[in-house]
Amino acid sequence: MIKRLVLFRLTACLIFAVPVAARVQETPAPTPSLPASVEKAKRFDPAAATQAWLATVPADKRAKSDAYFEGGYWLILWNFLVIVAISIFLLQSRISARLRDFAERTTAFKAVQIVSYGIPYFILAWVLSFPLNAYERFFREHQYGMATQNFAQWFREELIGLSVTLVAGAILLIALYAVFRRAPRAWWIWGTIVAVVFSSIGNFIAPLYVEPLFNTYKPLEDPAIRDPILAMARANEIPVTQVFQVDASRQTTKISANVAGFLGTTRIALNDNLLKQCTLPEIRSVMAHEMGHYVLNHGIKLTLYFGIFFLVGFALTRALFESAVRRWGNRWGVRGVADPAGLPLLALILSAFFFVLTPFSNTVTRATEREADTFGINTAREADGMAKVALKLGVYRKLDPGPLEEFIFFDHPSGRARIRMAMDWKAAHLPAGDVDPGGPATGYQRSREPPFL
Repeated sequence: MIKRLVLFRLTACLIFAVPVAARVQETPAPTPSLPASVEKAKRFDPAAATQAWLATVPADKRAKSDAYFEGGYWLILWNFLVIVAISIFLLQSRISARLRDFAERTTAFKAVQIVSYGIPYFILAWVLSFPLNAYERFFREHQYGMATQNFAQWFREELIGLSVTLVAGAILLIALYAVFRRAPRAWWIWGTIVAVVFSSIGNFIAPLYVEPLFNTYKPLEDPAIRDPILAMARANEIPVTQVFQVDASRQTTKISANVAGFLGTTRIALNDNLLKQCTLPEIRSVMAHEMGHYVLNHGIKLTLYFGIFFLVGFALTRALFESAVRRWGNRWGVRGVADPAGLPLLALILSAFFFVLTPFSNTVTRATEREADTFGINTAREADGMAKVALKLGVYRKLDPGPLEEFIFFDHPSGRARIRMAMDWKAAHLPAGDVDPGGPATGYQRSREPPFL
């Protein structure tokens, strides 16, 4: 799965001081045993096998998982409302205009003015949104048993994240406002290009320079785990010679992995929770999925897809921004789009656009995750491993949502959808004449054929 915050969402966070979400994390569930009702089945039935896997999750754990994920629906709304409240406050109180005036008194250089405005803006937004962020990313994670840091450790990492935002956000604002000044009519087109370029650069440097700020990466030494992963990488022409493990257990109990970078920065990494909590078939399943993202160029595709979203959002923002400035610009002290005092207004309009766009942006991401699932199961050939991992991911993601619920809120396929894919694949690959009810306690063995031969 794509553990990197989708890069355009990261770009939006840096521009508009929406705090970057904590790294996605997943908690393990006990390795299930398939119910006897399925063991007694006379032939393999993917639908029945899927339901049997889902039935291995106790009702209390299912209820806890559902509560955690459904609470996230409200957090989407609350995060949006916090952005709206902060933006209106900074405009109505004229704090944004005062920051602009301070920057203009400090220097005559436009780039330095932008930095002098942007840094206080980011810090103010971070402080004002801190109560919700602390609840969402610290207290709530502890409430559901998914966090391992104490508050001091967590707060230290938040400060590191803020520092990254200040540096990257300042650079991005310099580029954007240069576009706003030089292309007052077509800024929405050139602004989109800036966002795409910035996102691509972030994709390049994050594995080498950003992620090590939060975690330690070291080579995975166990050949029983390392060598099968490298074999899959070689078979799919992924240019790596090492597999790295990450000390994510310092922060979370959740499992994760990724294949990230390009142009010489490509790296395969899996967190130590995955090593501790999953079997080799499960690890192979996860890593094959992550390789799918790399081989299928999902990073580039998502950058382009979200670039289209930004293009539409910037076009809408151009019309609404100009209208709002004509009506309230004097009250707010905002002169136009090239005036940094208007940044909260840009944040407000774009945040509203992406809030409404949530089902569609989730669908785009979910489609790439589905493609990576397909690639992963055909590469690892671990149907039961995929099913077990889907249940473990179900600790933080609702396993069996309704169709509309999945369309609106899920940026990954649901656990039910992933298990059904695995069981359909298993049914299609059972040797002719074999009978297998599905699940870990059966006699079915994965094919010995190498991937894609």
